[in-house]
Amino acid sequence: MDWYLQQIINGLGLGAIYALIALGYTMVYGVLRFINFAHSDVLMLGAFTAFYIAPKIEKLMGHQSVLGCILLFIVAAAVCACIGMLIERLAYRPLRNRPKLTVLITAIGVSLLIEYTAQNEKVLGSAPQPFPQLLQEHSIHLGNLIISSNDVLTLGVTIVLLAAMWFVVQKTRIGTAMRAVSYNQQAALLMGVPVNRIISFTFGLGSALAAIAGILYAIKAPSIEPLMGVQPGLRAFVAAVLGGIGNLPGAVLGGVLLGLLETFAGGIPGLSNYRDAIAFGILILILLVKPAGLLGRSAVEKV
Repeated sequence: MDWYLQQIINGLGLGAIYALIALGYTMVYGVLRFINFAHSDVLMLGAFTAFYIAPKIEKLMGHQSVLGCILLFIVAAAVCACIGMLIERLAYRPLRNRPKLTVLITAIGVSLLIEYTAQNEKVLGSAPQPFPQLLQEHSIHLGNLIISSNDVLTLGVTIVLLAAMWFVVQKTRIGTAMRAVSYNQQAALLMGVPVNRIISFTFGLGSALAAIAGILYAIKAPSIEPLMGVQPGLRAFVAAVLGGIGNLPGAVLGGVLLGLLETFAGGIPGLSNYRDAIAFGILILILLVKPAGLLGRSAVEKV
């Protein structure tokens, strides 16, 4: 029983990160109906932003300061929000009326451009670099269970951000506009909704979540490098499809479920080498059995 409880604790920490990344995928899909494959690279840029800014904040706020850590999250989120809006403005907006396949290929191209530009030695370099310890890590012992303070931090940050996201989408005017654009972009435009601003805001918000997820992922990982976003990005995409792409609660559910499944698979001898196969096997199974995802709804289209 202790082993199962320990795996659940570990899986919730990992699943919370996947949920944050999946939210970015599902928000963009909900508004524009395409997958932003450059989203995982914004995660990487968020981690590197924190890597370079952390020493400066440490000098300003003190070593391993809670306020310094909060400021680091805010700065990295703001930087990546600007990057996300810039990507949308330069790469996706000119193709908005083109076929979805064109936009999808462009998204893959933007992803590759960011990854291989970042690997240049004059930019970020390809060598892995150790991520700074933002807060002193502690272990909480509950009987035979061990809870890392980093997992507590990850869950706490994720819960706060999810609550803030729900409030923005459901209780604010800009959230109402986002939902209007997702239902019918042309009708929203006729009703006076600034569609371009709403789409830019959606990209910015999703990129900010990716930046924070990148920092949380880097805290758990031993090092960071320009391709660090590929694997968590793909898994988060699987989580978004699992929960129901375009559905915010579905993205959270899919992220948590995938984190738990991966953690349990990693703790079973003989299955630890098949974690990726399990993740993508789940994707294939969901697409075959319930293409809309666990919480998604099948839409009927007239032709």
